Amino acid sequence: QVQLVESGGGSVQPGGSLRLSCSASGIGLNYYTIGWFRQAPGKDREGLTCISSIDSSTWTRDSVKGRFTISTGNNGDTVFLQMDTLQPEDAGVYFCAVKIRPVLPLFRLCGPPYGMDHWGKGTLVAVSS
Repeated sequence: QVQLVESGGGSVQPGGSLRLSCSASGIGLNYYTIGWFRQAPGKDREGLTCISSIDSSTWTRDSVKGRFTISTGNNGDTVFLQMDTLQPEDAGVYFCAVKIRPVLPLFRLCGPPYGMDHWGKGTLVAVSS
């Protein structure tokens, strides 16, 4: 009964910022890896940044380092994605995803083949003048 619900998407101008939220439920007492992915129109889904519940370590895709930051809420049931200096190529559907009781390292879950086992439905981000 794991559920992930993204929110915070919208339309911004190039150079603008957005803060996405992912509300997670049903994770329980398990260790987990959770992160953000996106799929631009006509392109493959790609992992952006993920965080481990074990030690709060993170992995971030090179193309968004310095612009995108993942963080978690106080009680661990919410994860955020702060996106700054957004560009048109950042447009797409942003997904929150989680792996319960992860075995693979953080970067392998956040990158191909994306071993997450629960996904939200996504929130749309548009970047245009």
